[in-house]
Amino acid sequence: MKIVLIPDSLKESLSAFEVAEAMANGIRKVLPDAEIISCPLADGGEGTVDALVHATGGYKIEVFVHDPLMRSIKASYGILGDHQTAVIETASASGLALLNKQERNPMITTSFGTGELIVDALNKGIRKFIIGLGGSGINDGGAGMAQALGVNLLDAEGKKLQKGGGPLIHLAKIDISEIHEGLKTAEFNIASDVTNPLTGSNGASRIFGPQKGATEEMVTILDESLTHYASVIKKQMGKEIANIAGAGAAGGLGAGILAFCSGVIKSGFPLIAEFAMMEDKLENADIIFTAEGKSDIQTLSGKLPYGVGKTGQKYGIPVFLLTGYAAPGSEELLKHGVTSIMPFQNGPMTLTESVNNAFSLISQTSANVLRIFLAGRK
Repeated sequence: MKIVLIPDSLKESLSAFEVAEAMANGIRKVLPDAEIISCPLADGGEGTVDALVHATGGYKIEVFVHDPLMRSIKASYGILGDHQTAVIETASASGLALLNKQERNPMITTSFGTGELIVDALNKGIRKFIIGLGGSGINDGGAGMAQALGVNLLDAEGKKLQKGGGPLIHLAKIDISEIHEGLKTAEFNIASDVTNPLTGSNGASRIFGPQKGATEEMVTILDESLTHYASVIKKQMGKEIANIAGAGAAGGLGAGILAFCSGVIKSGFPLIAEFAMMEDKLENADIIFTAEGKSDIQTLSGKLPYGVGKTGQKYGIPVFLLTGYAAPGSEELLKHGVTSIMPFQNGPMTLTESVNNAFSLISQTSANVLRIFLAGRK
């Protein structure tokens, strides 16, 4: 029997690789001789670099860059097995996890460090990029990234703007005369499952700003700043970025990549699955296991289990989703290729207990799922 494992990571618990290992552990208890193909993936968020580096036989590069508050940190990005494509997670240099709660202030946090990762790859001759936009702690529309790439953002007096989302309200001129030469021939794919525009009631500031530390007053200022920023870009560069689906991802970094790197926004999972050649691994597969921490209606917006379900449906392979919590709305996944949703908590427990025991819980649930599957085949 051939079993393919395509899990996502569980936030603050297990990496996608550890989830796959737990699944395999349970499967071996039932079928020691099963052919198990492990293909841990991501949908543009946490784990994207590791998943693609592993799947393609690539490697990682560590460099010193600046975090959202312009402090020096060490961050990494991946080079895929083709030695021509870089994969960068926004969270690595510009992530919310790099800030404690008191430091979270999107008026001043910047995407500069993500720009520095891009510059390092460009300087190494890389011209193809995959940018994962999950887990950011910024709301600057990608302005910091642009500044790292050599773009001068100037106020009415010709002075360079300070970093962060707040100062963008003073943007008067965009000078791209010193922008990195490598961008002329570079190709950027933006991996995101977020469809929010840059501005407005469903935009970056109003939907995601509060989780990054923005007060209601800050949200209003930030949305006004990004609206002004987008209008200047449209007027001076001829690019419309305010209302494009996905432009609001990562505090508007999606919009910045569209404007300054001529990027293309793509749904995260299909893009990553394509680079990882996931479908090639499904030939003659009998069953697929996938996983995520919490399954709800948001999973249908293009997250990994939804993509795996649709792929299983395409090839007629049953897909079992293991999840920490199946919230109302998750049952809609059953209409999109997921055969069954199996919560792996085996009794009343706190979130901390579930997180701490995730490996054994997933192992046990994987074994039980396989037993049920085999019983149905008799």
